[in-house]
Amino acid sequence: MGAMRFVALAALAASAFAQIPLPKVTQLPITADSGPFLAASKNLAPVDLAKVGYVEEEYILSGSANVYDLTADGNLSVQTPNAPYGVRVLVRRPATQARFSGAVYVELMNAARRMDWSMMWGYSHDHFLQRGDAWIGVSLPGATPGLQKYNAARYAGVSFANPKPGAACPGNAKGGASDVEPGLMWDVLSQLAASVKSTAAVRPMAPLQVGGIYLTSQGGDITFYINSVHDHAKLANGKPAWDGYLVRNPAAPSRVNQCAPALAQDDPRRKIKDIAVPVIGVVAQGELADSAWARKPDSDAPTGRYRHYEVAAASHIDKYPYTALANFAEQAAAGTPQGNIDFPFAAPCEPAITMQDSKLMSYVFDMSFQALDEWSRKGKTPPKATPLDLSKINEYGIAPGGIRSPFSDVPAAVYTTTTGGPGNCREMGSTKPVDDVRITALYGSRKNYETKFAAAADAMLKAGFVTPSDAKELKAHPKP
Repeated sequence: MGAMRFVALAALAASAFAQIPLPKVTQLPITADSGPFLAASKNLAPVDLAKVGYVEEEYILSGSANVYDLTADGNLSVQTPNAPYGVRVLVRRPATQARFSGAVYVELMNAARRMDWSMMWGYSHDHFLQRGDAWIGVSLPGATPGLQKYNAARYAGVSFANPKPGAACPGNAKGGASDVEPGLMWDVLSQLAASVKSTAAVRPMAPLQVGGIYLTSQGGDITFYINSVHDHAKLANGKPAWDGYLVRNPAAPSRVNQCAPALAQDDPRRKIKDIAVPVIGVVAQGELADSAWARKPDSDAPTGRYRHYEVAAASHIDKYPYTALANFAEQAAAGTPQGNIDFPFAAPCEPAITMQDSKLMSYVFDMSFQALDEWSRKGKTPPKATPLDLSKINEYGIAPGGIRSPFSDVPAAVYTTTTGGPGNCREMGSTKPVDDVRITALYGSRKNYETKFAAAADAMLKAGFVTPSDAKELKAHPKP
């Protein structure tokens, strides 16, 4: 009986992956009285999309998705088939094909605050808008309460309802099943990519023609999708649903479903595996102590294209991703705002921390997004960087190796890339600029410092680790 059940599940899994079904796509109207949560114009740092030839649209994608189990060899078996779902999708795209680069970057928005936070948009929206890229934000299950509190009628169709709410659930902290099943997201992501690439009359990105679609995020969801779902997610033409992945601070995979156990720390399935599309991992110096286990060698192999970038002098977080939080009035409508615009956290740090004002991580993400698209669509090989060596951090708090920049190679500050304190404090770095006496001792004069800073920006550009427009910005505003 057990063998028959296994065969039946294997057959069900094979049929489930035969072809990605297209979801139903419903565009939500945007009016003076009802608009999307996290609209670009209502971010903490508002963005006027119309001014740069962009439009913002919102959709509900709905359909059915399977809940899976993970087998010992890393494959998937269907636990529960055809469970209904509804997901919110926010689109920011050029208004015309002529303005469009062809690249679509899809972000799994951070839901740590029980509401959407478009972290990667915060880092790289200037780059996207300048280049003509499109951005799509996907609301994860954890953000559903915030959306429905914000506007219950508008987001009534958002649902990740657990198809087995009464089942025992040893993987859940409370021992019982939650009403929400995050494991529905795996099929949802495949169906989203298929919809964006389709020719359906109503679809995200219509009427534009998409050249490449790339998934990005911080956290274990993207790792799980790469490792366990990507190889199964094929379009009708046999090509993969996704054309590449940019992973911020690679993490261990999420659980396949809410009741599944997490992978053990020595499980080789925790690392990003080789797949047939390019993957780029980006790690700040302040993240490396906790994520060095996820290091993976660079490769140009057709079935394992990978780059791993570690960024000297950079902390896990700076102020720029927080500019893409909803403004405080919008946050209050969706949940509970935290802190203020200068320090958007509930708990203060002791001693107090001023968030880093360097755009270093933005510059590296900009370069990485562009490199991913060019690697996928043009076959242009990205540069390689050496690993950081945390055992040799210098008096300025900077490790040797990694991606070098004017901040690391012409230091005018002492950088702390991880700090003490409660909550999020450990994730943040601080920058303590040195005084003019020290600048003169190091470089002869502030003018000499600025000359060396510009030369380091040119070296970063020559090495391929910054885009030309970002290098120009760097040279125009030398600072610690």
